[in-house]
Amino acid sequence: MATEGQIAKSIKKPKFSSRIVRRCFRCGRKRAYMRDFGLCRICFREAANRGEIPGITKSSW
Repeated sequence: MATEGQIAKSIKKPKFSSRIVRRCFRCGRKRAYMRDFGLCRICFREAANRGEIPGITKSSW
């Protein structure tokens, strides 16, 4: 879990556009971030399993 300072720092507009840090809005994780959903892979999986994301189903074959 990211600290409040890290989250606050990532919200600020950076000096250069290449320094943008995108974080999960639920937990603040910056790695394994999915832009389409605004979530990290862990939060995405939890939300998808609970059915909170429309159109996403667990695959099985």
